[in-house]
Amino acid sequence: MKFIILGAGSRGSAYARHILENKDRARVVAVAEPDPVRRSSLADLHGVGEENRFSEWKEVAEKDRFADAVVIAVQDDMHLESTLAFLKKGYHVLLEKPLAPSVEDCCRIYMAAKASGVLFAVCHVLRYTTYTAKMKTLLDQGVIGDIVSMQHLEPVGYYHQAHSFVRGNWRNEKMSSPMLLAKACHDLDWIRYIMDSRCESITSFGNLRHFKIENAPENSAERCLDCACETECPYSAKKIYIKRAEAGDLDWPNRTITNDLTLEGVRSAIETGPYGRCVYRCDNDVVDHQVVNMLFEDGRTASFTMTAFTDMVGRKTRVFGTKGCMEGDQDHIKILDFLTDEEVEIETSPEDSTILGGHGGGDKGLIDAFINAVETGDRSQIISGAEETIESHMMVFAAERSRRERAVVNMREFTAEHLESSSVNAGCKSEK
Repeated sequence: MKFIILGAGSRGSAYARHILENKDRARVVAVAEPDPVRRSSLADLHGVGEENRFSEWKEVAEKDRFADAVVIAVQDDMHLESTLAFLKKGYHVLLEKPLAPSVEDCCRIYMAAKASGVLFAVCHVLRYTTYTAKMKTLLDQGVIGDIVSMQHLEPVGYYHQAHSFVRGNWRNEKMSSPMLLAKACHDLDWIRYIMDSRCESITSFGNLRHFKIENAPENSAERCLDCACETECPYSAKKIYIKRAEAGDLDWPNRTITNDLTLEGVRSAIETGPYGRCVYRCDNDVVDHQVVNMLFEDGRTASFTMTAFTDMVGRKTRVFGTKGCMEGDQDHIKILDFLTDEEVEIETSPEDSTILGGHGGGDKGLIDAFINAVETGDRSQIISGAEETIESHMMVFAAERSRRERAVVNMREFTAEHLESSSVNAGCKSEK
């Protein structure tokens, strides 16, 4: 099975690595990436010939179909055009989340994917972890009775927020998307999957509270290396990047800020690039904390919290049932039986539970499922297809409307507005 990788950044490279682990069944035959170093690095690793190394995805789309599937891991604002182009060519498509930055473009991708007849999957990798599979099986078996409610926490991590959502590519809504979409569409999708019920209504609150100019320390500077307050700042670029490099840690996040993975290369990136800026003086506008409350059609409820102000740890979940309750942290599931008052703990840790391990094994699980589905034609292998994704994306966009308008949003009405109204998008109508 032949794959094309569009985008050799963090996500594209991660998926390509898991394709390489399936080298007896699949291989990468082409790479499109504007950065020449990243393009060459990925292409060399997979033995891609010079004729199939492209600087832009459009160069690949201009050619006749020469592979089975394409992994689309370009920037979010390129998703619409690239996805439509490769669906039209007849490629099976594995698209990095989110579908697109706007609800209208999400609708267009959804309808094109449904009409294409090819296999289409979105990289909601949290659905594909051992942890998720075990939790869903237990809940479906009724080990805590009927689910009544859920609490779910996305601990973004203080330095991850500073890196990606204050200094980085996803810091500004006009440049990317709301943070709930960029970071936590995973989570609302996962909540919908676990609750196994349609969301009826949704509310949300959140804002950018800390990372703004009025919170800059007195006598602070534009850049961390020039700042008298640097040693007292937990978000210091010197602390986050240079000290890691000095300790020999040149992987994430350092590998995302420079191709020169030496101490000198990291220092140079901090001296001149965007990742050396003061976190209080960037052009960021995405939220640094947000809560979402959901009412499902069967009366169940769920609450979600996304916050920057945590350590970099795994997501945490509590599920409350009529006969017991359950807690999970991606590595363990604890179950309390109300009848016996006995507590059971189940380990669900992947071999590598770090960020480099691929979302608790979800990256690998997704690639394995996608390859299986293409090989066998069994679409049930894919549990994050167009239908599932558009539903949970609508929850994200509805939550954003709620946050901005301070209103309760009815999901049925919101979805109908965007999927059935030709005034929103002439090509975006739901089947009746």
